[in-house]
Formats: sequence, C-alpha cells, structure tokens
Amino acid sequence: MSLLVAEGLTYVYPGGVPALDHVDLAVARGRRLAVLGPNGAGKTTLLLHLNGTLRPSAGRILLDGAPVAWDRAGLVAWRRRVGLVLQDADDQLFAPTVFEDVSFGPLNLGLARDEAEARVREALEALDIADLADRPTHMLSFGQKKRAAIAGAVAMRPEILLLDEPTAGLDARSARRLLATLEALEAAGATLVFTTHDVVLAHRFAHDAVLFQDGRIVGHGPARDLLRDAAAMDRAGLDAVEA
Repeated sequence: MSLLVAEGLTYVYPGGVPALDHVDLAVARGRRLAVLGPNGAGKTTLLLHLNGTLRPSAGRILLDGAPVAWDRAGLVAWRRRVGLVLQDADDQLFAPTVFEDVSFGPLNLGLARDEAEARVREALEALDIADLADRPTHMLSFGQKKRAAIAGAVAMRPEILLLDEPTAGLDARSARRLLATLEALEAAGATLVFTTHDVVLAHRFAHDAVLFQDGRIVGHGPARDLLRDAAAMDRAGLDAVEA
C-alpha cells in the first residue's frame, strides 16, 4: 500500500485559475519521488495539498489508506507525519535564532521542553548546522537558510518530507552536501518527495519521477527510464536526459 495517495485532486485558485486537474498520484514508502515540469505546471500547488496547506476543490488525499481529516486535530496529525519545506527559506524562518526557529514545531506538538530540545539538536546535527544554533536567522547565508528550514521540518520527525526545489540557488558543493543529508534522512526512514527543474539531478537522485504540465500528470515511472524518454519529456516541455 502506498503511504500517501492523491485521487482526482483538482484545485482552482480564486478568480477561476485552474492549478490541478484530476491528479492521481501515489507516493511509495521509502522511495524518492521527483516532480518535474515547467514554471506554472502545478508542482508547488501539489506539495501544498499533500501536507494540507491547501484544500482541494475536488478529489481526496489518503494517508496510510485512510482519508485525511481537515479539522484542527486532523491537520496537526497530518503535518506531524508529512513535513513541507518551501523553496524560499525566508518564507519559513521567522524566529530570532536558528535554535528557536527549529524548536517551534516540536514545541507546537506539545512535547516537553527537554524532548523538544533533544529533537532540535538532533536535527541541527543531521543538517550539519549545530554551530549555527545561536545565529540570528537573518544573518544566515542562502544555503544555511535552506538547511535551517529543512532542520525545522526534520525536528518534527515526519514520515514524508516534501521539498520544493531543494537545490535551487545552491552552488554545486552545497547541493551535493544537501543531497547527501537527504540520503541520510531517507536511510533513517523518511520518504522524500521533491520538485525540481534539474532533470539531470532527478535522473541521478530520484527513484521515481512524475512529469507535470498544465496541472496534469503527463508521465510517471522509474526516473532512470522516464527522464530519458524523449516523447514523454517533450509532453512536459522538458529536455530528456541524454543516453
């Protein structure tokens, strides 16, 4: 059974702008899923539905085979299991220091302060930013902000981690370090779903891939095969990985 499933997911933004059009998607436990497509294809909107930030106009989402609940208790339970990291870390960091920012989620779960602090230190170590714990968030570099935002999600110990363009804006070395960190998180039990414009990265890093165009899935399959399929990639407005 898939861990997270979207069935007939449809969403229309205020003003009648369509964003998702009857999307069916299954996220397999323990697999890295890349979501690719041009700007405006619906990739970010999909992630915002998969953790309950947006509610679909039609369709439903199932977690471990059960439909999710949209009341407060249901959303808290859902987001405890499905974490989201936005593309722009500045949209996610708001506390005065890195430690305080990463603490927000665990404390919001109602954990005792000692347990919350232990989770925070564990997350900071996992993202290799323990030395930045007392650093003001506004004084972080771009890459450090990305890591701090991911640490905030990791401290919640989600089963699924959704990442919107995780390597966008990073230099090659920082991107490699971040991917190695994500691999370690997966080895510890997390399932990864990420959007990206980088077809080569998706081919190298993902197990499975989904191609988006105009709010619809136009391709889905093993990343190593799908991303080399010129016809499928052309339907998504992307260039295939060269053989």
